[in-house]
Amino acid sequence: MYTTESFIVFPEGDTQEIEHTLHINELVDINGNPLALPLATNRCIAFRVSRRIQKENRGGEQIFHYLELLSAAELLSYVG
Repeated sequence: MYTTESFIVFPEGDTQEIEHTLHINELVDINGNPLALPLATNRCIAFRVSRRIQKENRGGEQIFHYLELLSAAELLSYVG
């Protein structure tokens, strides 16, 4: 049986398993769920997927999505 596991990796190194895969430059919340754009406000915790690493082994694959925290100034361009 071949399995695919997806993880998000926070800037400080902590990892959390998620049920879906993400794309590079996608904006996500603290649980790894994609954010709906445009944002209502820039006063929220949001991360951008900065890199994606795929590791294959005998029973499946692991996909690691590395996140970077966005500042309020960076989020301003996503506010509608």
